Amino acid sequence: MAVHTRREGTTGFVELDAPPVNAIGGDIRKGLLAAVDWAEAEGLDRVILSGRGRMFSAGADIRAFGAPMTEPYLPDVLNRIERSTVPWIAAAHGAALGGGLELMLACRYRIAAPGTRLGLPEVAIGVISGAGGTQRLPRLIGLNKALDLIPAGRSVTAEAAQAIGLIDEVDGDPVAFAELTNAEWLGMKVPVSELNSGELSPEVFEAARRATGQAMPGQTAPQRAIDLIEASQHMPFDDGLIQERAAFLDLSQSAQSRALRHVFFAERAARMPERLAETPRPALERVTVIGTGPVGTGMAFALLMAGLPVTLVSTGADMPCSGRTGLDRHFGHALERGLLTPDTADARRAALTFAEDVAGVAPAGLVLDTSHGSTEEKASALAALQGGLSADAVLATTTALSEIDRLALALPEPSCLIGLHLPDVAGERGLAELLPGAATSDAAIARAFDLAQKVGRVPVLAGASRGSIGQRLLARYAEAAETVLMDGSTPWEVDEAMVAFGFAMGPFEAEDITGLDLAHAERRRQDATRDPNRRYIPIADRMVDLGKLGRKTGAGWYRYPGGGGKVDDPIVADLALEEARYAGVERCDYTAVEIRHRLLLALINEAAEILHEGLAASATDIDLVSVFGLGFPRWRGGLMHYAETLGPTKVLDGLRELSAEDPVAWRPGALIEACAAGGVTFADWRR
Repeated sequence: MAVHTRREGTTGFVELDAPPVNAIGGDIRKGLLAAVDWAEAEGLDRVILSGRGRMFSAGADIRAFGAPMTEPYLPDVLNRIERSTVPWIAAAHGAALGGGLELMLACRYRIAAPGTRLGLPEVAIGVISGAGGTQRLPRLIGLNKALDLIPAGRSVTAEAAQAIGLIDEVDGDPVAFAELTNAEWLGMKVPVSELNSGELSPEVFEAARRATGQAMPGQTAPQRAIDLIEASQHMPFDDGLIQERAAFLDLSQSAQSRALRHVFFAERAARMPERLAETPRPALERVTVIGTGPVGTGMAFALLMAGLPVTLVSTGADMPCSGRTGLDRHFGHALERGLLTPDTADARRAALTFAEDVAGVAPAGLVLDTSHGSTEEKASALAALQGGLSADAVLATTTALSEIDRLALALPEPSCLIGLHLPDVAGERGLAELLPGAATSDAAIARAFDLAQKVGRVPVLAGASRGSIGQRLLARYAEAAETVLMDGSTPWEVDEAMVAFGFAMGPFEAEDITGLDLAHAERRRQDATRDPNRRYIPIADRMVDLGKLGRKTGAGWYRYPGGGGKVDDPIVADLALEEARYAGVERCDYTAVEIRHRLLLALINEAAEILHEGLAASATDIDLVSVFGLGFPRWRGGLMHYAETLGPTKVLDGLRELSAEDPVAWRPGALIEACAAGGVTFADWRR
């Protein structure tokens, strides 16, 4: 049974029981409706509603979204609970999210265990609350607080929820507390739907729409949520429910919701393969990080936040004090955002040790090398370090994959070495691409998965000894962007076009953040193997020659004045004109649509080749890399999901048209041709 009922005296107990998260599907809806009738027929003076297992309820069953709904509908069930002659008390623990929180809002009294998470996160999958969330929550906590929570899909702890009036009490045993609640007083509690939300000026809602548009550009659901919150001021509750339900059903059928649900399920499926999970290995208890650049300090901070002791080792190539400065910045941001208390921050800092070199560093189960030395220097340092580690310790390196096998040859035990691609180190939910070399053991791969899990990154395992999915995509993306720059655009026009599509930032601004010197070094490593027939764009090399390496030098594709922000740099535009004249290129004016067309087709073609070669195990893995590693818009579902909306035939036609101007760079990949010819989707293609 999904809903259990029992009676003790005049108190009824109703428990949700749909493991693992008590998702509110048809069986729970039917069970709750039957429980209302049972409680009224029994003449009870209260019903205490709780959830079995590790949480109250994570909300509706997302797998059913987009499918025909079956009766009874959740809004009707909640209305019956709220208007029942027997008052209901919600006693929550673990989490009450989405429909789970809506269920609590329909109860007369709300209690939660300490640390319980409460919120309406539906915008993360492209919909809004469909059972009264946008109408009851403003009436309970006020319009301002509702605007803070609902459009962003933000959740709060039980303690914070009590402070804003979302719940009545926080108690370690919410069911026992509910049993002691005064019956007479409970009967006088006013249903949430009968409360008044107050009133705000139209300007407040317009400001909320602008802020939400900046934080969640291109997404429809957050804006619809704001509309419904605004309507709750004056619209009768039942009319508001009708509008909310219509919006929910409309959004649940939308392309955005399908795309966001695709990423939602892909992210949760990104886990260690079963064969690796069974690999014996000790628990990850201490990590040594070599290098105090952005990647090193970012990962050190993430590991400290995960509760692991960390030794951060500086190298000769690091800037003096860069490790301490970088970590101070990370801790400062976490304190500002309330992710840490001062006491917790002090405890995390106490687990950090700084070292000037690897000699004498305390043994660790995993060493993460983020340094930028030559292959020979890194090989020597890692070989010396490995001698002091246990036999099952793992060495992970962010070195270019082309050098991992060379590094492994210099190690006493090459099977312990694995590559990691860690883009966007400052992101809260970034990517960890695992790159095994030819000799990498299953135990080392499993330990890398453990690391990704510890720091909350989405793990993707690339094909052994084949390179990085993300770096391949980034290289082709940069090549296409620089070709457009050479042939008829500017960096800011390209960036604006891609941001308008939904990217977090354009390719040129992103390269300014990572540093043009890093991309330059990778190009030099590829010089010996580069196809001589493939067009080469030298503008980025000229930039490096001029010392324009990005933000760290105050100038790259953009200029970064002392006051902050970025400004267009006419020198860069002149460089593009100059190189075009040298190459005899007749420049044209690309529109934003043409820029997007070229860059997206370049990415899709490269992704299809990556899938065809076996570097990526599935199109879904490429979607995860593109969303969490490249900043591809999540609400478009990732690169290959977006390509699926175009279809293989349209992609092939676009590539063939472009190949007329450059048959090498734009040659359609074999997988695209096969899918178009066979009427097979990218997701369904199999080798």
